[in-house]
Amino acid sequence: MQKVKLNVLGISYSQTQSGAYALVLSEEGGQRRIPIIIGGFEAQSIAIHLEGLTPPRPLTHDLFLSFSKLFNIELLEVNIYRLEDGVFYSQLVCFNGEKEEVIDSRTSDAIALALRFKCPIFTTPDIVDRAGVYIEEEEGETEESADSGEAVFEEHSTFDESEFKSLNIDSLNTLLKEAVDLEDYERASHIRDEIQRRKDENL
Repeated sequence: MQKVKLNVLGISYSQTQSGAYALVLSEEGGQRRIPIIIGGFEAQSIAIHLEGLTPPRPLTHDLFLSFSKLFNIELLEVNIYRLEDGVFYSQLVCFNGEKEEVIDSRTSDAIALALRFKCPIFTTPDIVDRAGVYIEEEEGETEESADSGEAVFEEHSTFDESEFKSLNIDSLNTLLKEAVDLEDYERASHIRDEIQRRKDENL
């Protein structure tokens, strides 16, 4: 089967579905993007990993990673193999040291695991042709597809960045730890961005 490798671009709030998020995948070596609508829990799990945050307690996908590593099971790749009625279907290709096994999975879970196992994500040329759209600006995410070609997403813009301007690095690091401990990962990601911005300015 011919495969197209995909990369994870990021996540944003879905403009079209309340309470949903948009996960955007991009074809490697191409310009098309595949937006996929996913739920809040899966979006949080993916975002936490993308932001490089460490939750105080393991999330379900972190637990899956630890369990698999303990029993020497590797996730070799994720395949998004079918698109039907706006829903993406995925498989996990696993190896237990002796043979490969294929496990059915929701696409949102599969992507969250692929990021943790650092394994490649593939789909078929047909799915890229059907669901892929050209997006020049920043994007978002979804567990139903933008098969209609509608892939306009908005960034969450209610955060007031001036809140942290008067704080020093030590105070920001303290706030970052508190936000992670409280599992307020959206706030934590903004604090982390402010810390990184200041580090870049001092280079």
